[in-house]
Amino acid sequence: MTTPRDLLFVAMDMESSPTRERGELSLALAGAELIDLLEAQAISLDGDRIVPGYRPAVADRLMDEAASSLAQQPPYEAVDDWLWRRGRGLATAYLTALEAEGQLTQPRRRWLRVRTGQLTLADSPARRAAANRLASEEPVLADLAAALGIRGGRTEDPPEVADDAVATVLAAVHDAVRELEFERQRRAIDEEAFSNIWRAPGDG
Repeated sequence: MTTPRDLLFVAMDMESSPTRERGELSLALAGAELIDLLEAQAISLDGDRIVPGYRPAVADRLMDEAASSLAQQPPYEAVDDWLWRRGRGLATAYLTALEAEGQLTQPRRRWLRVRTGQLTLADSPARRAAANRLASEEPVLADLAAALGIRGGRTEDPPEVADDAVATVLAAVHDAVRELEFERQRRAIDEEAFSNIWRAPGDG
């Protein structure tokens, strides 16, 4: 399995963790793709720029899409720009892929067999492997999970990552998630202020 899929499994599996917004998850999944591409030597980083490298055969369709969407000519794309571009709707794409593969199921009511519409994780070796990877405190998955508030919330002191390029991607994921949260909070405040302007006196 890939790091994005492992991240999606643990994000869905941690019922006690804070609710993850799909936008934040999409950003983290895009970062997980970059890390897997780094490890496959399909890319390298020049500062914060993503430089395409060896193009390996990739069995995973979404990872192949990620590799094929890389900017091929300089100036290459910055990591943070990649996260926002590639991350758009990425959580939904991964959920759709996992459901098509039978990794996610839609529970049915016991008697009426009516689809409830809520996806749940199937009990699978891939799901257990992702949980074991997180439980072992593997630095990359642990850091991505921390960015989403999994396993005790966000941390300012993420696990040690030896590879500088991987560390650059992880830092960019944390920054992007914080930026998205800030923007969401700002919009909520603006909407509340707008609502107060139009609220008639005495409406409470």
